[in-house]
Amino acid sequence: MTQEKSIYIQIKEMIERDILNGVLLEEEKVPSTNELAKLYAINPATAAKGINLLVDEGILYKKRGIGMFVSDGAKGTIRKKRKDHFFDDYIKGMLVEAESLGISREEIIDMIASGKGEESYE
Repeated sequence: MTQEKSIYIQIKEMIERDILNGVLLEEEKVPSTNELAKLYAINPATAAKGINLLVDEGILYKKRGIGMFVSDGAKGTIRKKRKDHFFDDYIKGMLVEAESLGISREEIIDMIASGKGEESYE
């Protein structure tokens, strides 16, 4: 059974996506917790929890009395973190499963390159 992600995690990931996609640029102000709360009809404390995770990771920083801003280098930091997660979440498991099925790394590469699965190996 898959559990839906917490709202504050969704807020965090939405801001990360906006940074990766160039919607939010480095050194640009991000929406306030109150703006996010109003936009998504959530408690401001929930929005703040998502924002604070990004501050803890160095993705955002606070300018006292002005608001939260995207840190210099945030896009690269997010991209590296997601690439690492991609390897851990997808590639490792795929290699273990391929080994159990007797699929060589060369066959995996061919499958990926051709965009084809089992039908090309029968």
